[in-house]
Amino acid sequence: MIQYIKRKNLDVDKYDACIENSVQSRIYAFSWYLDIVADNWGVLVLGDYKAVMPIPWKKKYFLKYIAQPVFCQQLGVFSKEITSQELQEKMLKCFPKNFVKISLNFNSDNSLNAKNTALMKNYILELNDTYEMLFKSFSKGRKHAVKVGEKNNLSVKNTKIVELINIKNKFYDYSGFSESKLTEICNYTSKTNSEIVLGVFKDDVLIGGGVFLTFDDRITYLFSAFNAEGRKLQAASFLIKSIIERNEKSNLILDFEGGNLPNIATFFKSFGANVEEYQQFTSQKFPFL
Repeated sequence: MIQYIKRKNLDVDKYDACIENSVQSRIYAFSWYLDIVADNWGVLVLGDYKAVMPIPWKKKYFLKYIAQPVFCQQLGVFSKEITSQELQEKMLKCFPKNFVKISLNFNSDNSLNAKNTALMKNYILELNDTYEMLFKSFSKGRKHAVKVGEKNNLSVKNTKIVELINIKNKFYDYSGFSESKLTEICNYTSKTNSEIVLGVFKDDVLIGGGVFLTFDDRITYLFSAFNAEGRKLQAASFLIKSIIERNEKSNLILDFEGGNLPNIATFFKSFGANVEEYQQFTSQKFPFL
């Protein structure tokens, strides 16, 4: 039996245990993470938390709709066993009827055979080899970019998220960014040692950096920001090179958490990363919404 359970009625221990022990486990699906990034959320639950599917939702003009939260690339169905297409599609049919619009990303371990799905791209790099061998898979341009950073004596060390947000606010202007949610994620993960906030420095001056979340076998590249000098000195390439070098021969996966935009895809692919496809399901009752 599949039932929809509101967040306030959720057995959090059983839910989080299902996420942690699932084949498809992602940090985005934990209750603490969704409490931060989702305006509201509930869960479709199979039996006694044998399988779960978190449903993040918002409200506008008294209308409720399902939408993928920021800093949350993949959700979908989670279970201790590989889930069948049949179960995943049963979950879709169990969405509460009061949601007038749906836009939800499933995880790369899910596989839907339903209408209204689109393939999305993410890039990942397996870190199971030496840095020297991984570096050989870099594109010619990316190898040059890394050497630019080395020649300019860039260094990578821990920094504070507020410093990177300050760079973002000064040098970037894009919608959908939530300073408060990113800060809250970092505050929580810093207590559980599941976060690395790294800065790239030139002569001890911060020129950019990124946030990496660690969970299970994944290092997720959640956020980055670089100033004008950082871009000129190829600080982004130098930062990613540093993460790869630090985690060589680890059997971990560097999850670049992006790749749908052509320029971003080209950048991530240039590190030797491979495409990991996931599906986005969309549906709406009223075309004008």
